[in-house]
Formats: sequence, structure tokens, C-alpha cells
Amino acid sequence: MSVIPDKPALEGLEAKWDGVWAEQGTYLFDRLRAAELGRAGVYSIDTPPPTASGSLHIGHVFSYTHTDVKARYERMRGKAVFYPIGWDDNGLPTERRVQNYYGVRCDPSLPYDAAFVPPFQGDAKSLKAADQLPVSRRNFIELCEKLTVEDEKQFEDVFRQMGLSVDWTQTYRTISDETIRQSQLGFLRNVERGEAYQALAPTLWDVDFRSAIAQAELEDREQPASFHRLAFHKTDGSGDIEIETTRPELLAACVALVAHPDDERYQPFFGKTVRTPVFDVEVPVLAHHLAQQDKGSGIAMVCTFGDVTDIIWWRELDLPNRTILGQDGRVIAEAPEAITTETGKAAYAELAGKTVFSARKQIVEMLEASGELLNVSKPFNHAVKFFEKGDRPLEIVSTRQWYIRNGARDSELRDQLIANGRELTWHPDFMRVRYENWVGGLTGDWLISRQRFFGVPIPVWYGLDENGERDFGRVLVPDAASLPIDPTTDVPAGYTAEQRGVPGGFEAEVDILDTWATSSLTPQLAGGWQRDEELWNLVAPFDVRPQGQDIIRTWLFSTMLRSTLEDARSPWANASISGFIVDPDRKKMSKSKGNVVTPADILEKHGSDAVRYWAASSRLGVDAAFDPQNPTQMKIGRRLAIKILNAAKFVLGFPVPEDAEVTHALDASMLAALDDVVRDATKAFDAFDHARALEVTEAFFWTFCDDYLELVKERAYNQADVGQPSAALALRIALSTLLRLLAPVVSFATEEAWSWFEEGSIHTAAWPEAREAGGDPAVLAAASAALIGIRRAKTEAKASQKTPVARALIAAPASTLEALRAAAGDLQAVGRIAELSLVEGEELAVTEIELAPVEES
Repeated sequence: MSVIPDKPALEGLEAKWDGVWAEQGTYLFDRLRAAELGRAGVYSIDTPPPTASGSLHIGHVFSYTHTDVKARYERMRGKAVFYPIGWDDNGLPTERRVQNYYGVRCDPSLPYDAAFVPPFQGDAKSLKAADQLPVSRRNFIELCEKLTVEDEKQFEDVFRQMGLSVDWTQTYRTISDETIRQSQLGFLRNVERGEAYQALAPTLWDVDFRSAIAQAELEDREQPASFHRLAFHKTDGSGDIEIETTRPELLAACVALVAHPDDERYQPFFGKTVRTPVFDVEVPVLAHHLAQQDKGSGIAMVCTFGDVTDIIWWRELDLPNRTILGQDGRVIAEAPEAITTETGKAAYAELAGKTVFSARKQIVEMLEASGELLNVSKPFNHAVKFFEKGDRPLEIVSTRQWYIRNGARDSELRDQLIANGRELTWHPDFMRVRYENWVGGLTGDWLISRQRFFGVPIPVWYGLDENGERDFGRVLVPDAASLPIDPTTDVPAGYTAEQRGVPGGFEAEVDILDTWATSSLTPQLAGGWQRDEELWNLVAPFDVRPQGQDIIRTWLFSTMLRSTLEDARSPWANASISGFIVDPDRKKMSKSKGNVVTPADILEKHGSDAVRYWAASSRLGVDAAFDPQNPTQMKIGRRLAIKILNAAKFVLGFPVPEDAEVTHALDASMLAALDDVVRDATKAFDAFDHARALEVTEAFFWTFCDDYLELVKERAYNQADVGQPSAALALRIALSTLLRLLAPVVSFATEEAWSWFEEGSIHTAAWPEAREAGGDPAVLAAASAALIGIRRAKTEAKASQKTPVARALIAAPASTLEALRAAAGDLQAVGRIAELSLVEGEELAVTEIELAPVEES
């Protein structure tokens, strides 16, 4: 136990108790105890690994507090809490941060420079991509490693300051050797079962990142466009068919015209052909139900590929592939074979090498010159697909990529994913619909390969034929015992290093796995899957997956998919989904919008308990507005934390005799009311409703401080009063109970106050149980109402609350009078009332009050 300070204060508590918790191992996962308790006695949390590519924002504090509050509660309920944390290091955000921080870009053709020193140290963000210094792949990866480690240290400092009770010995990184081993193992098991495969297919492509983008990483953004009305010529010479397109630059990639089967205007032309303007290529006119009769001229130009609908038409109508855009976003040099006329080839040559914007301008000029551009509409805005972290619209190019089957084309797997989602208990329940809508709306399998550098290498090689060409039918996979591997430096079994890249030899896969292909294994990474069977059996399936609602489609779904494929089950029993943090205008806070508030200053200014209180005041799934200029909830939370310290100091000032018992009706009443609070708070915490638990506890705490403490303090002070032991003991019991009820939220102030009279940490103390003391809560309610009336009467009389009262009359219904009589002595003492009369009335009220005459000096 520690000494009670003369003036309790919140300042310095974070550093003090973080040090004590670390030294004493307060939050360590006790394997021996967990083994004794068995799986039912363990509470395991699949904690979100934040992306280590910059700084945390206030949303992290918000959602991670929700998780921590639940973890602290379960720990106090006697569970062995498995609460690890990971760092999501790899992926596009990290690479972009490294480029902006050090002013470099990766060029895999360059040799490694062991003495390399980056040209910038954090101030290269304004540098154009063309001016970034090219470095070898290994040099680039080393810089990624270095910067993410620094970011992780800063993240840990913030998380420690805010009081996360994670086990800091159970951390993992998504780029460590062990993580790479498990991630590669999971992928190879997918390959072995036929769930992972490679295919040459249309791919959503970011031309800046030079990488494929998965469906889950897309977002729609409004972009300006214009409809261009073009004339396609009927091959029988009978006239033209007019189409409208926003992408005339893809005219050379046109493979068909498509109209709705019920459109009478075009039914006569189905099965016939037309010739394209400028390039004079013959293409069919076909029917498909996705064509919109009321859009433009009602007939669409199908190009490979202008948008996602083009991919559907291409696949379902079995059309040729005439892709003209390269991975750099420019028109490729080689014209499609379908362009056979000299004028068509010449026209294509003028487009070759141009960007999409320049090619559009050029083709419009050609169409105008040929008279085949009939009209250009006024500009309008429409939704265009972007990579969520990209700056330019995505293009669709044909590339060979790796995929994992996700139910988009497998109804049995899709139904299993839906079923597993329904076995999961969602908090709040309506978030389940978002998951099901995502599963039901999938249009393609999960694209998991990325053309980047910092990540988990896809662990395969390809055999080369006698011409040195890659044989995609001969995929060479490593033995699981050899993992982790990097195929760009390691050699497949049965080959030598000299056979790399030569005919009859092998070639490495240079792509890496999508970051979600690793993060989808966070239960396995943290829980010892395929590495520590005892641990895995103790923690899996995990009790809860806490996360934000915006990554249901990515992190939650992908983890559910991998678990379903691997174990045919959900990886968790519960999913707790936090809402968004929004600014005062109710707009979601995000880095891209520039309205993000970083937590360091907020924690420093208001204190961690105040910030935790603000976060815990919001229910799961509900968005919370935050105004840094007027953080009302944080001010309320700080006031609560200070009051906890002061109330504890006050209560501990009353000695409790060894043989003390609760005998006074008011004391028993207060404890009975507290029993109800314990029951309500426990029920709320069990239901993942931390906000309700805090609400009922806080309301009682203020009643305890403002009313009960005032009512009994005279009796508690007076050791000659026969009721003193009862008051002192009741106060001590209530303090112990309230501190434990508030501990999951107000973690630092409660730990400090607890240390003044108890051994050990409050966070490993037992959660309070209802004492079933048998008191009548009506006594405290009546006494509190009467006290408020006495205070109001003195205020209305413009008298101090310390002013003595000669006589007071309190009226109350007959059912309340008995309760008031039980507290009459304490009411007289606190109100300094010489004569107190209680009479029957319609409602409880102080009907008369006569102040004592002021004695003249």
C-alpha cells in the first residue's frame, strides 16, 4: 500500500502505473494458470494490428479503448486474458511512407549498396516521384524495416500512455520471419487444397503504385466526364448505329456493341456486325441484360477494358481481349491484331505511348476530322473506381495474378461463409448485415498478389522451358520445413543457383502477398497455429474480434474466409464493431480529408482517464463526434477521475473498527442500491455494452459522493456515535466496490486510489459481486431527495449550506415516511437542523424551513 498524498492529482499517474504494471507483469498471459483453467477459463482477443506507416489518430484511441475496457473486465472476472497486439508493417502504405520520408524509390534492377545512406530523413514528401532516388530492392526493404520499427515504438508509447492492458510480450509483426513462415504456410495449404490459383485475367490496376488492386480496396470517387456520341457503320452499308461513351480513348480496344435483349430498336441487329470509326474493325452487335435502355442511345461499346461491366460482358459473351493500356497507364506500342487497315494502323501509331488523358484528346481530334464524332455532352460527374490510397483512377489491364477462392463463384463456400457469420455474435447485431451484403455482392475471387516489394514473398518458383520461357503449369513449391523463404534468393529443391533464369532451369515469383493475405491470419499469428499447439488449443477460436466497421469487408471477411477454408469454422465467438469518429460537421475523420486529430496532445492535455472515459461513453457501432476545441466528454471524464481520488481520500479518513457491522438503515440502503448497480453493470459488460455499465456506475458514484457521503459524514466522524462503525464500514465497502466497477474505464485513478488501502493491483482484483445485504434502497432515495430539498430551501433563502436551521418540515407520501424516519438523524446532522418534523403529503418536499437566528458577536 502506498501513502495517501496530501493533494491527490492525476498528473504523472500514467507513467507511474505503466512502470509498475510492467515491472509486476500485471497483464501477462499466465500459461500455467490458463492450462489449469482450460479453454473456458481463457478470454482471447484478436486485436487489430495498426498499420505502422505514420502516426496514430484519435480513432485508434476510441476503438482500442473499447477493447481494453472489455479485456480489463474479463480479467477481473477471473479469466486468463490473452491480449496480444501486432503491428501491420507491410503493404502499400508503408512503401509510400518510406518514399516520402527518405526520398527513394525501388528499382529491383539495381545492385545492393551496403553503405547506402538515404538522401532525406523525413522531409521528402514534396519530392516528385521522378526525382526520388532509385535504390535496390534490398536497400528499399531495409529502409521499410527501419522506419516501421521506429513507428512501432511511437505507437507503443501512445498505447501505454492510454493504458492498454495488452501483454507486451505477446506482440507480432506482419513482416517478421515467424509471421512470413506462417503466412507462407497458410498460402501453400491453400494451393495444396486448390483454393489458391493463378490466372491471366483483367485486373484492376493502379498505374502509380504499379500494382493490382483487390475488390475490397476499392472506393468510388466523383470525377468529371462527358459523353461522346460516335457513329459505328453497319457492314451492309445501310447507315450507322450511334453509341455514347465516356472513354473514346479505348476505341481501338472495342470488341462489341451490346444492347438489352428487349430493346426493339436494336433487336434487328443482334448477331450482325458493324465497323468501328477510325480503326475500321468489324465487331458484333450482341444482347445482354446489363445494357441500359435508358442510358445514352441505349447501346454500349464494349472495350477491353473500360470498367467492371466490360469485364462481365467480355467473360459472359466470350469476347476477344484487345487490351491497349499497359501497366504504366499508357497506350502500348503494339496495335491489336484486329486493326488491319493502313489508316487504322496509322491512327493507332498516333496513340501509342500516350497517357489516357493525352490519348483521349488525340482520338477526339481524329474523330472530329473523320466526321464520326457526332456530339460531346456537357461535363457531368460520375463515380469512378480508385484504389482507396491512390491518386488516379484505376485502369483495367490483363495480368497474371494469384487468387484465393472466396465464394464469388462457389455457392457452397458462399453459403458456408454466411452460415459462419450467423454463428458469430455481432455487437451491435445490425453489423452482420454489412458482412452478408459484402459476401453476397462479391463478383470475383480474392486477388492476393501485389507487384510491390515490402511484404511476404509468394513462396513459389516456375520451371522454365527449353526456350527460357516461364511454364505456368509447372509451379515449384517449397517444403513447409524450409519456410520462410524468399524465392528471389532461395533455390527450389532439385535445382542449383546456376539454373536461375536459364532454359530448363527456374525463375522466381517476384510478387508479394497482399497485406490482407497476412492480416487475415492474425488469430493464427498471435495464437501459435502450426507452431504452439498447446497455446492454439487454449485460445482458439478466439472470444472476440474487435475492429472498425469500415474493414468488415477486408479484415473481418478475409479472416473469416481463411478460417473457413482451414478449419470450417468462425475464428471467433464475438465481433465487436466500433463506430467512426466524426468531426463537428459529422464527417468521418480520415487522413485523406485532413481532419484527423492525433492523440498525443489530447492525452497530454486531458489525461488518459479522461480520454478513456470519452471513448467508453460511446456504444459499439455508434459514431462519436469529437470537437478538439470543445471536448466536453473529456472534461467530464477528468472531473470524474479527480473526484475518485478526492472521494477515496475522504472515505479512507474514517477509521473502521475491527468488529464493525452495517447496522444503520441508511447504510444498508446504500449498499442495497449499490448491489443493483453491480448487477446492472455486470449484465452490461457481459453484453459488450460498456457505455451502459459506465452510465449506471457513474450515476450512482455521484449520488454516493454528493448525497450519501454528505449524509453520513457527521456520523462517520463521531466515534462516540453508535452508528459510526456502520457508516465507516459501509463507506469502505462502497469505495472498494465503486473503484472496481470504474476500473475498466478510469484505469489510472482507480489504481492509484486502490493502492492507498489494498495490496496488489485493482486490475487483477475480483470483480464485485452483489452482497445481498438486505437493505431497502428506498431509504437512500428518500434521504437524497430530502437533502436536495433542504439545500434548495437554503439557497432560496440566500443562506449558506452551513447555516443552522431551527426547524424544518418535510412532507412525503405515507409510503416514503418510514424511509425518511430511518435517515432522520443523518438528515438533521447534515442540514444542521435542530427540530425536524416529518408529515404526510402528496409528494416529497421541504414545505417549511426556519433558519436559526444569527448570534450577535
